[in-house]
Amino acid sequence: MARNELVIDQNERPVGPSAYAAAEIDLREFVDLEEFPIHDMEHPRRKALVAHAREGLKAFGCAHIPKFLTDHAIEAMRGEATRLMAKALPADARINPYLTADDETLPKDHPKRIFARRTSSFINSDELEPTSLLRKIYDSDVVVHFIGDCLNVGPIYRWADPLGRNPYSVMHDGDYFPWHFDGNDFTVSMLVQESEGGGDFEYCPNIRTAEAESFDDVKAALKGDRSKVKVLKLREGDLQIFRGRYSLHRVTPTNGPVPRIIALPTYVTNPYLVNRPHHAKAFYGRAMPIHVEREMSRVDGLTD
Repeated sequence: MARNELVIDQNERPVGPSAYAAAEIDLREFVDLEEFPIHDMEHPRRKALVAHAREGLKAFGCAHIPKFLTDHAIEAMRGEATRLMAKALPADARINPYLTADDETLPKDHPKRIFARRTSSFINSDELEPTSLLRKIYDSDVVVHFIGDCLNVGPIYRWADPLGRNPYSVMHDGDYFPWHFDGNDFTVSMLVQESEGGGDFEYCPNIRTAEAESFDDVKAALKGDRSKVKVLKLREGDLQIFRGRYSLHRVTPTNGPVPRIIALPTYVTNPYLVNRPHHAKAFYGRAMPIHVEREMSRVDGLTD
């Protein structure tokens, strides 16, 4: 057989990976295409979903689509995360919202000097199983196009960061993920297991911009001012689309023996960009050579 000859099975489908791997992903493994026809650009239900997401992002800085994942997908992803739980890198560190070191030249009440203890953990993207359903969701071109339409931004790309591109976040009894900003442009959340209590997503939509840090507003939120805080209680299977770079956010402490597990497929507008080394270490427990090699000034010039 010639080296480049394609092997065909009895159903005349290519065997093994191909240049069209993303097109070969069966969307029905994770989404009900009758309810959520994300593959059909002209379908009225898809247009309504996109409009709903855009309205949520504009009004609240967050889009929420309940029960997006099928029960099969929730079970499969929960099973994977449970099997990999021992590889979750736990955090036990004090962080500020920018994940930077303390700066003693600033006043003590500056938001860059307000730290909280983070204890949540991540199952990093490079630990996912070869047949991971989360990998398939992330690698689906249809999903990328749908998310981009919801954001009304394009093109968007899968993140080059090998640790943070599509991890699971895990929170056990008493864990807390304090107020912070994300280093990436857009985060998609898919809850696959609720904790028995707590674990609410709280955020201050668009509290800063690319041109303005709004340190006073950030400090007020850190000090307990709830005037800009919104709360979203996610349920299993829910999809959330969020602009985490400009919206301060946290997950409240969880309680009970059942861990909160959420999948975090992440997208960017710059396909070359990855986390800065201090972000990678703070979130994912380690930095890799790519984080050092690609550390560069961001266009927005924000603190983190």
